[in-house]
Amino acid sequence: MERVAVSLLGKSVVAMENFSAEEIRLVLDTAYKMKQIIRRGGDKKLSNLRGKSIVNLFYEPSTRTRTSFELAGKYLGADVVSINSGTSSIVKGESLRDTLRTIEAMGVDAIVMRHKSEGAADFATRAVKPVIINAGDGAHAHPSQALLDLFTIEQRKGRLAGLKVAIVGDILHSRVARSDVYAMTKVGIEVHLAGPKTLLPRFFDFDGVTVHESLDEAITGADVINVLRIQLERQQAGLFPSTREYARVFGINDARLSLAKDDVLILHPGPQNKGLEISSEVTYCEQSAIQEQVQNGVAIRMALLDLTLNGGSAK
Repeated sequence: MERVAVSLLGKSVVAMENFSAEEIRLVLDTAYKMKQIIRRGGDKKLSNLRGKSIVNLFYEPSTRTRTSFELAGKYLGADVVSINSGTSSIVKGESLRDTLRTIEAMGVDAIVMRHKSEGAADFATRAVKPVIINAGDGAHAHPSQALLDLFTIEQRKGRLAGLKVAIVGDILHSRVARSDVYAMTKVGIEVHLAGPKTLLPRFFDFDGVTVHESLDEAITGADVINVLRIQLERQQAGLFPSTREYARVFGINDARLSLAKDDVLILHPGPQNKGLEISSEVTYCEQSAIQEQVQNGVAIRMALLDLTLNGGSAK
């Protein structure tokens, strides 16, 4: 039987659960080409998406994700408009459905959306026809972050399958952790989760994932440590005794790194609470790829836009 080529053309990007290993590979391979464009001197502008229009609809604050999606669209030659919920009809009480339908009526090809509610991106795919790319929906999913994490790991380590990755921190409320787990296990990465017992969900009970209440146990022999931001807005719920206690028991510092492999790679989705979940020394150490993640975010988002709106065919 003839093998059918993998394609994301016309498909929405909602969650990593919906991705196959082959589709992940397609995105990563495309991102390598896009990163060369970003890093070259002079004109970065391509014509891949010339004539296409993209709206960035963000109901929550964002620096890295919103800016990188905006740059990604512009580098590919698309017309990009960003809508801030604080300066739109949303503040007048317009519903998500009506906002989406209004944007659709303007003839856009894609909507990149961040929303505080889980399931908002999936709802959008059923409410309107443009391609929907989920830029984060509540604590549910952040697929482009998971893909840029894989991209960064592969660039630094030269492979994905067989690596041990420890994800540390507020797993329960983290859309990054959820997307990372699904993406990493699909490509053969061994995932270890660690954090306070109150921040460890039980829905990751499947092959390839090990949950630890001991940080030292999770990071021993790790190839990669992905440090999650502690969401201080959740602290009022009393999910751990104090920030000082959290830093002492679960903070990633120089002493803790000695438990991992000598060439351990450090990731963090940002923004950081330095001195809480991660020390300044670790943030800026040689093993840190935190700034590289930012550049890789543009490359991955270029790849997603090109593949969903153009089929990945360079022009």
